Amino acid sequence: MAWLVTVLVVLAVLVLLGLALSVRIVQQYEKGVLFRLGRVIGVREPGLTLIVPVIETLRRVSLRIVTMPIQSQGIITRDNVSIGVSAVAYYRVVDATKSVVAIENVAAAISQIAQTTLRKVVGQHTLDETLAETDRINGNIREILDVQTEAWGVVVTLVELKDIQLPDSMQRAMARQAEAEREKRAKIIAAEGESLAADQLGAASDVMMAHPLALQLRNLQSLVEIGVDKNTTVVFPAPLMSTIEELGGFLAREAAAADTPPPSPAPPTIPTARAPATETGSNSNRAPATRQD
Repeated sequence: MAWLVTVLVVLAVLVLLGLALSVRIVQQYEKGVLFRLGRVIGVREPGLTLIVPVIETLRRVSLRIVTMPIQSQGIITRDNVSIGVSAVAYYRVVDATKSVVAIENVAAAISQIAQTTLRKVVGQHTLDETLAETDRINGNIREILDVQTEAWGVVVTLVELKDIQLPDSMQRAMARQAEAEREKRAKIIAAEGESLAADQLGAASDVMMAHPLALQLRNLQSLVEIGVDKNTTVVFPAPLMSTIEELGGFLAREAAAADTPPPSPAPPTIPTARAPATETGSNSNRAPATRQD
């Protein structure tokens, strides 16, 4: 009886060991590729799967999107500028059988082909194009990777340039260019503002010429604005040109008065006696007439 119990115990242990070796669980985000004696016989869906120990092997493949950083690559652009470019790629497995049979290590293969493709694509563009047209470069890299990885059962969903490292001399040159561009915009905006202000001042001067009291009202407004600061200075604004003209006339009059000598006093006049008038002429020389009988 003891040997029978021993046999039953051994059989139970063997059954439990066989179940442990034959039971496989495939997660929801995975698919299982089943090999029997080295040949692929099918794909197992998520859930509980039983295999024959020793004879069959189950390879589980994740179908989730994988984030793969692309190391910084030293690249010479088309205009002979050395830059360092790093990127990131997103891919996922769509065919579990191909990803296991067609290639040994999917992640390593995609990393290497992504690095070479990044150098190739960026090297065909100038520095300005690399900085300004990143979307087009990302699309070109993704298309090239898709063509290469299609045979591996992998789809590259997205490629993005992450960092572009420029030489220090190039950074300083670009900074000077940006400063010059902004100074140009600032000067243009200031000139446009001066032009608009001149137009408005011209319109305001026309109104003040038509309505002289408007200038006086503006002067009063200036006094109100000055009085807000609580200062002790009192300013009386006046028309500048008329004030300068009056001041110039006053100085001219003062200078003329200083140059002209004062008039000397007139000498006193003495009255003289008037002599009687005498007849002159032909009557004084004529002899007295005589009467003849």
